[in-house]
Amino acid sequence: MVTVVLNSLQKVTFFLTGFQGLENLHGWISVPFCSIYLTVILGNLTILHVIHTDSTLHEPMYYFLAMLALTDLGLCLSTLPTVLGIFWFSAREIGISACFTQLFFIHTLSLVESSVLFSMSIDRYMAICNPLHYSTILTPACIVKMGLSSLLRSALLILPLPFLLRRFQYCHSHVLAHAYCLHLEIMKLACSSIIVNHIYGLFVVACTVGVDSLLIFLSYALILRTVLRIASRQERLRALNTCVSHICAVLLFYIPMIGLSLVHRFGEHLPRMVHLLMSYVYLLVPPLMNPIVYSIKTKQIRERIAKKFEFGKPLRCFQ
Repeated sequence: MVTVVLNSLQKVTFFLTGFQGLENLHGWISVPFCSIYLTVILGNLTILHVIHTDSTLHEPMYYFLAMLALTDLGLCLSTLPTVLGIFWFSAREIGISACFTQLFFIHTLSLVESSVLFSMSIDRYMAICNPLHYSTILTPACIVKMGLSSLLRSALLILPLPFLLRRFQYCHSHVLAHAYCLHLEIMKLACSSIIVNHIYGLFVVACTVGVDSLLIFLSYALILRTVLRIASRQERLRALNTCVSHICAVLLFYIPMIGLSLVHRFGEHLPRMVHLLMSYVYLLVPPLMNPIVYSIKTKQIRERIAKKFEFGKPLRCFQ
């Protein structure tokens, strides 16, 4: 019996969906998506190259920024093949193994991004609230351990999802609503009870994104308390200015996530296009905007990029 179920699972094929009803325009729709993917790849590779090649940027803050760029790059590459495959070649079919692999990487990297943002808030807390011990606590070895722990925590929590999904037989329509595979969408296609998947999914979100967001808020409450104790107004502004880029990155990640959750939970009456656009905003906007935000708002990054590519004069307007 088990062999029969496994064999039937191996033959399961899901069908991805682009912009339903606009199939004739997929060629044109692919143009902005190609531009976004190209910008994400070039932007994050530029950040990684600048940090790697410039020894003055070998500091905790920029190591964490490199982790964020790597995560954004991985998240972008996880969805790129299927999204562009639909737009360019109408390649809608995806096997169950490929689908579950994509699902694993998308969800794992999303949790890693949340964890990296929390690590970056620790960096800002140490730099402002405990500057004397900043370099002695956040050593390269400590940063590597933080990065590996973020990756391991996320991977180990997401790893059961493909196995939980493999328990099901899929007797409903095999058509997915997006151009990539997500856990919530696939489990809705199952014939049997999905209560275990629901509970485990909520548990994963609560102990990762929920805990991370709470600790980020707490770290900024402590940072604000410390900054308000600084006598000089100029020094207060200087301290807060070092946090602007990170705050923007946090908002770029959590606002689309909250918006997507609200749309899924309370927006059943909304047009399907709203659900589709919100999912793309959640997956593509943070990787797109993070390099731009850090390039503009972080003086050291901005100057090193200008020096590398020798277009310093146009960027002086940001100084």
